[in-house]
Amino acid sequence: MKRLLVALLTVAALAALAAEQPPRPSPAHTFALGPTDFLLDGRPFQIISGEMHPARIPPEYWRHRIRMAKAMGCNTIAAYVFWNFHETSEGVFDFSSPWRDLARFVRIAQEEGMWVILRPGPYVCAEWDFGGIPPYLLRDPDIKVRCLDPRYMAAVERYIAHLAPVVRPLMVSRGGPILMVQVENEYGSYGNDRAYLARLRQLWQRNGVSGPFYTADGPTPSMLDAGTLPGAAVGLDSGSSEKDWDLARSIVPGVPVFSSETYPGWLTHWGEPWARPPLDELRAEMAFLLGARKSFNLYVVHGGTNFGFTAGANTGGKGYEPDVTSYDYDAPISEQGRATPKFMALREMIGAARGGGLPPIPDPIPTLAVPEIPMRRVASLWSHLPAPLLAVQPRPFEAFGQDQGLALYRTTLVGRKSGRLQVTDLHDYALVFVDGRLVGTLDRRLGEHSLELPKADRPAPVLDILVEGMGHVNFGQAMIDRKGITDRVTLGGMTLMNWKVFPLPFSADWAMSVADHDEADTRPGVFFAGTFRVDRPADTFIDVTGYTKGMVFVNGHNLGRYWNIGPQFRLYCPAPFLRAGENRVVVFDFHQERALPVRAEASRPAGPLE
Repeated sequence: MKRLLVALLTVAALAALAAEQPPRPSPAHTFALGPTDFLLDGRPFQIISGEMHPARIPPEYWRHRIRMAKAMGCNTIAAYVFWNFHETSEGVFDFSSPWRDLARFVRIAQEEGMWVILRPGPYVCAEWDFGGIPPYLLRDPDIKVRCLDPRYMAAVERYIAHLAPVVRPLMVSRGGPILMVQVENEYGSYGNDRAYLARLRQLWQRNGVSGPFYTADGPTPSMLDAGTLPGAAVGLDSGSSEKDWDLARSIVPGVPVFSSETYPGWLTHWGEPWARPPLDELRAEMAFLLGARKSFNLYVVHGGTNFGFTAGANTGGKGYEPDVTSYDYDAPISEQGRATPKFMALREMIGAARGGGLPPIPDPIPTLAVPEIPMRRVASLWSHLPAPLLAVQPRPFEAFGQDQGLALYRTTLVGRKSGRLQVTDLHDYALVFVDGRLVGTLDRRLGEHSLELPKADRPAPVLDILVEGMGHVNFGQAMIDRKGITDRVTLGGMTLMNWKVFPLPFSADWAMSVADHDEADTRPGVFFAGTFRVDRPADTFIDVTGYTKGMVFVNGHNLGRYWNIGPQFRLYCPAPFLRAGENRVVVFDFHQERALPVRAEASRPAGPLE
């Protein structure tokens, strides 16, 4: 009985937390860039910011995560705005549905007594698909991004014109909490067209957002020279020593400098161990920032989750490096919203610097576990192919109006029927079949673009290449990253012609409906489904240990990708995705042939690398 009472009180508290407080008028403030300091109402103000991204957090938890950051000692929330999250299709913008209601997120921060730094892009990086830029732009075969290409800028102007009316009333000068707006992001790591940066600032001003503005770049002479703007505050990614500040002041004098990304954690790619930077290094950097009363933004105080197909990818020294689904980032506030040892250490340091008086840490969101969810094989991808599109040679997803998911490329072999099959270029993972038999896989991550095709039994064998597009590259010079087969396929040096292409965007609704069937196709590419009951929804993690590579859907929500190369074997499923009573989980796996049970676990760690 006591446990039931505690559960009911917890649910009631969560409901109160999620409930909207009535808006109350706020007095307008002034926020200005002094010669060395940020000035709030004319007085020096130290920004102690924690970054989180509303697109990575279920809206029911926005207030909880903001309260967590406040309890750690932050006085400001920094937030990226992902352009491609709000322009849901070309020319169609959404700033009002619950998960895309940016104004509500900002107002919640204000209600909780927090200031806001807005980071609207148009490019943001963030380990988010295509750095926030809409992939539909890649349908133009020679478009250039992050520059004054007229086609790119026409889309940017449309984006800012739709976003500015949301931002204007939330600026500090109008009684809102937004102190500053960032112009682009880390541009000095990419290009050197300061006219482009000036044009972006001008677009905001033309649309009624007068600033202040800031830029953010790595603390090197070339990056700061190319990425800063006269009259804009200088952000350093990161500013970990006094020499970084001195460098910034020498390049852009007369404006405040701050550490716009101080990293308490780091990102993780598939096939790597979880990134866990040492706490001692963070303590040392925070001691410098707090001791010198520097302004800073913790990137990130809470990471959240790359639900669906939103995870991006890098192209560092190892080649293509797709990001895992979790954006836990080893941040002070975990993916599920809990205080970590890092949180407690920072709370102690920031609290001491601010003279104490921090609010209590909010109660954790409840979790649940289901020891075993029986699964059964319910459908084959091969029985649910759409009508094909014809192409003389393969073309990338974007050429067919598709941005994410899978595509099947099919041709009949004429002339050469065996030998070295070369895919130029594969983006990003493929299964290769001849007459329905799997003959191998290709993985861009490993630099695999070719394999040996065995002799076929039939005189006119059918070649199928099932391609998964993973994250569009979000950083660096390889951002024009179309998915699928981007050029051609050759066999023994002969270019293969006359293809049928089956686009498979893999919407969550489609995946759930496909799994209503019962089929027995023996080829890899199988849907598995199961149900589980809960009395009261709570957060959980779907454990797919034993499965190989694919994606998980729960009640029509795409939780994201999994892959047995690790390090992630459990996908976060927040309570708002569940319902009291029966819940349905669907797993699509590229390789798995036999149904295995899955589990719902109360925490994330699982598998040998976690």
